[in-house]
Amino acid sequence: MRKLCNIVDKQTPLTLPPDTSVQSACTQMRDRRTGSVLITDENNALVGIFTATDAVCRVIANGKNPAELTLADVMTPNPVTMSPEKPAIDALRVMWDGGFHHVPLTRSGEVVGVVARSDFSGDEHERLARERNLWEHMR
Repeated sequence: MRKLCNIVDKQTPLTLPPDTSVQSACTQMRDRRTGSVLITDENNALVGIFTATDAVCRVIANGKNPAELTLADVMTPNPVTMSPEKPAIDALRVMWDGGFHHVPLTRSGEVVGVVARSDFSGDEHERLARERNLWEHMR
C-alpha cells in the first residue's frame, strides 16, 4: 500500500504568507502549475490553505478584486493535515468525507507537501468506491 510520502517525494509545495495578495498567489499557482497554496506564518507554521476553487468561489464569483484581497481574507484557516507516513487511501477518505480536494502533509509541524485528489491512482479511487458502496449497503 502506497504511503503519502511516496506521492510527495521531492515536492516543494507553494507556501506564501497570509498578507500575499490573491492576485499574486494565483499568478504563482499558475506559474507553478499547482491547484493550491499553503499559507504559513512567520515561523513557517501552516495557518491556512487557498485553492483554485477558493479563487473561483470566494473571489471571482463574488465580484471581488483579487488585487485588493489577501490570502488571509479568503483562505480556509487551520486545514485538516496528515502525516506523510499515512497510507495514501487515508487521505483520499479524508478528502471525500470532508468534501475538499487537497490535504497538506506535515511532519512535526513542518509542511512537507500537499496532496490532491488527482494525485491518486485509479486503484485507490476504486478501493474507496468499493468501501463506500459496502458502507451504503450496511446502513
